Amino acid sequence: MNFMTRRNYYRKVFLAGLVLLGLIIVTATGLGVAAISWKQCLLIILNKLPVLDNLFPVENIDYASQIIVLNLRLPRIVLAAMVGAGLALTGAAFQGIFKNPLAEPYLLGISSGAALGAALTMAFGAEKLMFGLGIVSVNAFIGAIVTGLIVYNIARIGPRLSTVTLLLTGTAVNILLTALISLIMTFKREQLAKIVMWTMGSVATADWRKVMIVAPAALGVMVVFNIFARDLNLILLGDDTAKSLGVEVEKVKKALLLTATLMVSMIVSVSGVIGFVGLIVPHMIRLIFGPDHRALIPFAALGGAILMIICDTIARTIAPPNEIPVGVITAICGAPFFLALIHQNKKKVF
Repeated sequence: MNFMTRRNYYRKVFLAGLVLLGLIIVTATGLGVAAISWKQCLLIILNKLPVLDNLFPVENIDYASQIIVLNLRLPRIVLAAMVGAGLALTGAAFQGIFKNPLAEPYLLGISSGAALGAALTMAFGAEKLMFGLGIVSVNAFIGAIVTGLIVYNIARIGPRLSTVTLLLTGTAVNILLTALISLIMTFKREQLAKIVMWTMGSVATADWRKVMIVAPAALGVMVVFNIFARDLNLILLGDDTAKSLGVEVEKVKKALLLTATLMVSMIVSVSGVIGFVGLIVPHMIRLIFGPDHRALIPFAALGGAILMIICDTIARTIAPPNEIPVGVITAICGAPFFLALIHQNKKKVF
């Protein structure tokens, strides 16, 4: 069956997925060094929603629990969800643009550019705030954007954008920037641990300010990618075929690459480098729902959000009071599951 005949089915499954996401958020909010029951967490969250505050009083819940839920855990969980959704969305878009199942959000060297910006900032001990964010996050964002622009301009051939050249340029720039980061770590050994931890990825510094920056961007990217979903489907058939069917291939690729670059730059600036999410989630969704981007894009966002919340919850609760970088958890959890899916569905991967 095609997408149109299964639209109602997809809607029902997506709504069920949103309910599951809500349950996971409530459950994750209660987990931590200070255990809080899921009922209390649900009451605290519902009390802060417009109109519902009078229906769900929290006078019987101690103030410390309310602070932990609202100011510490909930912003972290929401940020993790937005980061996961953004990575999965950009991964799905890159795999469609490059027609390459191994394409992922950091393909253009964006992560290395962000890491270089962060490493330079940490090396010189800058701890100030800029635009309400840490200077490390701001410089990581700048580094990612500059890297994306450099790769794009090197790969561009006149008005055309060769995906092969773009991929090769991104790989070369990634290697160069990784070498520069290693050089910084060699000469600034006192900052070595901090730089390494940042590159492993974490949302431990989450607050509502970061959520309000990333959440609208992630939702906006989902809307943009949905608009171009049909075009991505046709591009998978080949650029010439897509052009013959009325798709302005170069314009679509440029719009999607620009949107994806901005999204990934923002994500890396607030969470560091979190691997595997943008690679495995689109594959999982594709194996379950098929390659149609009209279904793939919304379900990838939902799957990425769920996966990141679960992995971040494991990262902060598995070895208290210490915390494991969430990028380590995504790799450990994602790789075996991904290999199992590939093994069982060898003929349906793409």
